[in-house]
Amino acid sequence: GLSCTTCASPSASPSATTSYIVTGTDVYGCFNKDTVKITVNNTITVNAGADQSICVGDAAKLSATGAPSFTWSPATGLSCTTCYNPTATPATTTTYVVSGTDTNGCSNTDTITVTVHALPLIDAGADESICNGSVTTVSASGASAYNWTPATGLACPTCASSKVSTSATTTYTVKGTDTYGCSDSDSVTITVKPTPVIIAGPNATICFGNAVTIKANGAQSYSWL
Repeated sequence: GLSCTTCASPSASPSATTSYIVTGTDVYGCFNKDTVKITVNNTITVNAGADQSICVGDAAKLSATGAPSFTWSPATGLSCTTCYNPTATPATTTTYVVSGTDTNGCSNTDTITVTVHALPLIDAGADESICNGSVTTVSASGASAYNWTPATGLACPTCASSKVSTSATTTYTVKGTDTYGCSDSDSVTITVKPTPVIIAGPNATICFGNAVTIKANGAQSYSWL
């Protein structure tokens, strides 16, 4: 474990606790001895835990073991750099290195990667107007699972597409969740137009062969039968 056995100051790197004896001789050939003991402490094992995945805006709870004190780096997104269990809220995927030091001053490191998944881009479609009593369809895209609210008037609140029959103007919000468990939402408004009030005019009596004008109002176009 010595870099040199005849130097005044060799470098010692023993793998186990070792006592070194040095013999010194002066210019007259006289000599004496002394001993120095190098105590080798066991290497500590630092564990930062398993890698984690989060969604943008969420937090990961880190937890290190194996030493009485720790230092985390980089500091980006960490609630504390000297805690054993900081909260990590990185904006992008980040690998954190934790250095643990024991009471003997021995240290070791471990790493943990926090993968940040982007939120899904949810599209509930364009707003739509329908007549009272009509049926339309709302359709969402951008995720693998959906949940529409309110459920009123929806044939399937958990489907990507659902038939809608509502008697009042309603804004439906769909929450979409992707395969990573990340979710976002979008809304679509179904405007219900009131049923027009059609008036065909008063009843009339005429003689055979004569004509009378009948007049309807209340709409923009008409069809008689």
